[in-house]
Amino acid sequence: MTSPVIPTIRPARPEDVPAVVAMVHELAEYERAPDQCHLTTEQLTSALFSPAPALYGHVAVDAHDQPVGFALWFLNFSTWAGVHGIYLEDLYVRPTARGTGAGRLLLATLADICVRRGYRRLEWSMLDWNPAAGFYASIGAEQMSEWVSYRLSGDALRHLAGQAAAAGTRPNG
Repeated sequence: MTSPVIPTIRPARPEDVPAVVAMVHELAEYERAPDQCHLTTEQLTSALFSPAPALYGHVAVDAHDQPVGFALWFLNFSTWAGVHGIYLEDLYVRPTARGTGAGRLLLATLADICVRRGYRRLEWSMLDWNPAAGFYASIGAEQMSEWVSYRLSGDALRHLAGQAAAAGTRPNG
């Protein structure tokens, strides 16, 4: 029996975008929310490769340089530490590539970026039922039980934005 080929991790390239978009939709299906995923190739291309991108990506590629996993991330900032960190928006490895070390290598790549750039932390969120919790614990990640995530979207987001506009505090841009 041969061991699985260890994928290579590299920054995402424009030609990877269709595969990454397909995997984002696979992730949405896995997370039981395919109807909530509307990402297009054009949107991701613009986000990753605009002149001043705010989103970054890495892919795990197989021996044929085909993406089998990805990590999409952006910078956050700790006002207490006074330095940036990385927020991992999504990490996904196709079922056929699981067990190859692709997920660990994607996270290790982001950890390396943090260390080399002097960032203090690598953070992400996951659904409470996701079996990856055991994997995350095995690499030393700690669940932040005292922090609760909040999200403002849809009508509530528009309603609050309207209050800024009504108060005349709308910033330029």
